[in-house]
Parts: sequence; C-alpha cells; structure tokens
Amino acid sequence: MARAIDFFPRFAIFLAGVAAGALTNSRRDRGAGLDPAAAQDLKQSLMTDLETRLGSFDAANATRFSQIEARLEEHATKLAEVPSTAQLVAAMEGLLSKTMASLDERLTTQAHSIEVLKTTVSQTDSLLERVLESLDSLQTYTDPAEFAEDALLQRAV
Repeated sequence: MARAIDFFPRFAIFLAGVAAGALTNSRRDRGAGLDPAAAQDLKQSLMTDLETRLGSFDAANATRFSQIEARLEEHATKLAEVPSTAQLVAAMEGLLSKTMASLDERLTTQAHSIEVLKTTVSQTDSLLERVLESLDSLQTYTDPAEFAEDALLQRAV
C-alpha cells in the first residue's frame, strides 16, 4: 500500500501532462482555421507593439546610462581633486617640522630668559649682600648713645 502512495504523485503529473497535451492539440486545431491575413495582421500588431516597447526601453536605458556617465565623470573630477597620500604625508611632515622649529625656538628663548633671570637674581643677591654689609658697617660706626647726645636729633623728636 505504501508503494502505491509513492507512485501517486508521479501518476498525477503524468495525467496533468496528458491533459495539457490534449488542450494544446485542440487549440492548434482551432488555430488552423484562422485566416492567414488575420494571422499576418496579428503578427504585425505584435511586432509593432514589441518594437514600441523595445524602443521605450532603449530610450530609458540610454537616459539612465547618460546619467550614470555624467555622475561617473563628476566623481572622477572630484577624485582628481583629492590630494594623494604622498601629498598628505608631505603636508603633514611640513606642518610638523614647522611646529617643531617653533617649539625649539620658544624653548631656546625660555632657556635664555631663565639664564638671564639667574644672572639677575645672582646680581641682586650680591647687591643686597653688599647693602646689608654696608648697613652693618654703618651701624657699628654709629652708636645709639651718640644719637641721644646730639642736639639736632633731640629737637626733631
């Protein structure tokens, strides 16, 4: 029983094919009675319709291809304007070298300023030391007891 069920789909396809063949044969027989002039007119109208469709497809494709070509040319122009990798690398190297030169110059200027500041501080320390020594030496020469006896200083007070 299982074997009969396995053959059923194949048998159904075979019967469908026989039925389709019979229908096609009957249509062929009916078409044989068609007037040759009418058949020629039908062929001519089909050819005209087909040529019209092909012409419209051809025009649409030509328009589409011209638009694509225009965009391709536009993209090629834009791509030509884009700098190459070598140009970008050269520009970045130039910018980096300028930046490094500027940084070196500023660091040199700052180092010089620091040296000048050190020299100035040293000179200021030296001068301050001499002033303090001078004040100390003046203080040892003048005794406060002398100021008390001085008549001019007593009047000012």
